[in-house]
Amino acid sequence: MSAGGSKFTIYASILANVLIAVMKFVASIFTGSSAMLSEGIHSLIDTVNGLLLLLGINRSKKGPDKLHPFGHGKEIYFWSFIVSILVFSLGGGVAIYEGIHHIIDPAEISDHTNILWNYGVLIGAIFFEGASLIVALKEFRKVHPTGYKSALVESKDAASIAVIIENGAAVAGLIIALIGVTLAYLLDEPIYDASASILIGFLLVYVAFFMASETKHLLIGESASEKDIAMINDIISKYKQIDYFGNIRTMHLGPDEIMAGMEVNFKDNIPVAELENTVKNIKSEIRKVNPKFTHIYVESDSILKSTYN
Repeated sequence: MSAGGSKFTIYASILANVLIAVMKFVASIFTGSSAMLSEGIHSLIDTVNGLLLLLGINRSKKGPDKLHPFGHGKEIYFWSFIVSILVFSLGGGVAIYEGIHHIIDPAEISDHTNILWNYGVLIGAIFFEGASLIVALKEFRKVHPTGYKSALVESKDAASIAVIIENGAAVAGLIIALIGVTLAYLLDEPIYDASASILIGFLLVYVAFFMASETKHLLIGESASEKDIAMINDIISKYKQIDYFGNIRTMHLGPDEIMAGMEVNFKDNIPVAELENTVKNIKSEIRKVNPKFTHIYVESDSILKSTYN
């Protein structure tokens, strides 16, 4: 997904979360629901997370400088990691705390009038979060037309992944809150509402762990896909001027930037002009197949052929 597509989904998510957070907090004041308060905090955190992702996208577009010769593409991964920490600590942690607090000190079950606040807000929030999730999935689908599960794992667009995962978790959390509020009201037992808050907390902890795990690999320097590496192998192997090659190394510098380095051994007595033209053609072919290879380095080395069997 392009940066423009990522920004569009984030703007949609921020707008939905602002409206939903206001509704949830108002409902929690009237009803005293811990699950509703946890959901309000969740939406507020999602709003802040969206702003941080926008900051990361903007900063990642800065060009190279003396201190960062390959640009600032990885900055989006840093801010995505910060988002995962916020989801874990503020989202999951506060929701679990609120649930435990209301188990120890149960709130009085709301009357019929106030319970309508919960239902109205939760149903409205599910509508807005669901709409935001659909927008994010449609934008994601444009770039990844195959299955969502494998695409989420393979995609290097941390901002888009964060929005989809957060919105998905938000819809699941709202359903949990709706079930908890309903059971608490029908059975006149506030522990169900508090338990829903704890479940929402554990859901957010799991989401944060998934996001942090995926982002960690990109921050450290994750390689290109096996498909891309196989593509580079196929291109280089076509050139008769090359005796053998190997040690192909790749690394994502950002969602739309990949660096690749490789060692090749050219056949003896090849004119310099032909050698230079071969290197130029290799780079051109790789970029034609995948334009994300923005930095390609071909090193001539008289390595032992047995090294790359």
